[in-house]
Amino acid sequence: MTTKENNYESESIIVSDGCCVQYGDTLAIDDVTFSIKKGKKIAVVGPNGGGKSTLFKALAGLIPLSSGSLKIDGLDPLNAKSMISYIPQKDSINWNFQLSVKQVVEMGLTDKKTLFMSNDKSNQEKINESLNQVGIPDKSEENINNLSGGEQQRVLLAKALIQDSNILLLDEAFSAIDVGAQEDIMKIINGSDLKEKTILLATHDVNNLENRFDEVLCLNRHCCAFGDPLKVLTEEVIKEMYGSHNDMFLNHKPGKHGI
Repeated sequence: MTTKENNYESESIIVSDGCCVQYGDTLAIDDVTFSIKKGKKIAVVGPNGGGKSTLFKALAGLIPLSSGSLKIDGLDPLNAKSMISYIPQKDSINWNFQLSVKQVVEMGLTDKKTLFMSNDKSNQEKINESLNQVGIPDKSEENINNLSGGEQQRVLLAKALIQDSNILLLDEAFSAIDVGAQEDIMKIINGSDLKEKTILLATHDVNNLENRFDEVLCLNRHCCAFGDPLKVLTEEVIKEMYGSHNDMFLNHKPGKHGI
């Protein structure tokens, strides 16, 4: 590796080198390579089944790699969990529990094993601060199921923010919410409170990415492109992401990347 490449990696908080994840004999993501610098806001785009959620789970240390490497500030994901807050797709969350907004946000403290390390007053202050950050300080006692989709997404974001992690992974944060709610979330993400955070947001929508994100990672089980949205979202890349998904990977098997 050259000195230039070493310097590039030293500035990066996330480095993926030939990352592969497989479920049984099926490759979910194949030979994915990219490097993300600290503080960047990244859109991870691609079709349903293109590997976005799988990549986030690998980054969060929830599933193992089958080959390649993935480093979070130089650490393996399993050893970097304290650096990451992961919000899964809203549809994958069980909303049947009768919990208040406050209780959901407080779970963020439980996830980080800090709930019993500080007093109730300190915890309440952290909850209030997180709810203020996402613009719903008056919703603390409301039932989470009574909120709109956009408000529920804000609650999940508050749950992530209370952990004060360096990296936020937001899986399909724009799913089933209107454009106004999307813009509200982007204002939070790009606000001064989160300017030092590295944020990855998975979406299948490629519209207006150049106005919202620093860089875009295009996935269709492999990395189609990575970089400035204005430069990499070409017609060819869009076709590669959303074209014939199955035909593209007929020759891709574990240990064999289409060769």
